[in-house]
Amino acid sequence: MIICFGILLLAVIVTYFIFSTEPTASSEGATKKTAMLIDVVKAEQGDFKPVIEATGTVQPVEDVMLSPQVSGQVIRRSPEFIPGGFVKKGAVLLQIDPSDFRNTLELRKSDLLQAKTDLNMEMGRQEVAEQDLELAGVDSLSANQRSLVLRQPQLDAIKARVKAAEAAVAQAELELSRTTMRAPFDAHILSQNVTVGSQVTPGDQLGRLVGSEQYWVNLTVPVDKLQWLSFPKSNNETGSTVQIRNSGWPKDIYRTGYLDKQVGALDDQTRLARVLVRVNDPLAREDTTNIQRELIIGGFVEAEVQAREIENVVRLNRDYLRTNQTVWVNEEGELSIREVEIILTDAKYAYISQGLEQGESIIITNLSVVSEGAKLRTKAPETSSENNNTQQQNIDE
Repeated sequence: MIICFGILLLAVIVTYFIFSTEPTASSEGATKKTAMLIDVVKAEQGDFKPVIEATGTVQPVEDVMLSPQVSGQVIRRSPEFIPGGFVKKGAVLLQIDPSDFRNTLELRKSDLLQAKTDLNMEMGRQEVAEQDLELAGVDSLSANQRSLVLRQPQLDAIKARVKAAEAAVAQAELELSRTTMRAPFDAHILSQNVTVGSQVTPGDQLGRLVGSEQYWVNLTVPVDKLQWLSFPKSNNETGSTVQIRNSGWPKDIYRTGYLDKQVGALDDQTRLARVLVRVNDPLAREDTTNIQRELIIGGFVEAEVQAREIENVVRLNRDYLRTNQTVWVNEEGELSIREVEIILTDAKYAYISQGLEQGESIIITNLSVVSEGAKLRTKAPETSSENNNTQQQNIDE
């Protein structure tokens, strides 16, 4: 029993000695505070011309639905008057049978000739009446009586008949001319609903013609950006340059237009302002390089509008703007959160009038922890290959 107790006591002593003499690890120099590593770009100040992106649809400047003004049978149709055809201004499109209108014109001319003959005869009677009145030597007649004796009412009635006959002739000539239907302008034919033998009446829709010299592109832009767009003040001026693209065109192909009008109404759905861009030769008929693409009426297009020049501002990529219109600046190795005044943004840049200066270092790195005055570094510090201790980075808030 005494032996067992001695062995147990010895084990306790040995165990205590082992734990009391165990070496402890030292953490001295294991923790070190380091600044956040960042990338920067220099602020660029100067005069710039923003590019405003917009979308819109193509529409014709001139657009008419061809309709007859007289009734009759179509006896001739121009071969060019077909969907997709092109015609010059004044070209004959349709011919309505003019026979009835020619006959009517001849009748009206005959009536005019008869009225002029009656006028000549009445003027002869008036001369006779004047001679008879002189021979009678009557001087006591009133003005009304003298007019009746000299047949003035009869003469006025005949003159009125002559004017009516002349008007009837002019109307008959006009209706005869309307049997020939001509293109009102250089036109592209979009539809054709009539052929030889068709019976037409006023109001019938015979075809749709649009002007081939110019198209409009109806763009929608934010209202606050209208102040940066230039519109022509006279026919001799051109507005801001606009590059127009279609998603189906090759990457480097675009059409050039110019701002023409500002529509005085907002878009009903988007509540954006509407502007019209004029594009010359929209169907590329004058292009000799076979590079230009045709604009299609009703087509959806994207546009880049050249805005007016903005002077003495800092241009900054929009990706480098932070929340609440702030910018992070590396100011002598410390983070400075700047509030800036942005006067315009386009598709790529923000144009800043206050808050940044030329050459300042703009932080483009996204930081997980942001606080005013945080330490920054733009180059990683060198580490010793002989230091095998694990280091932990602490970021001051």
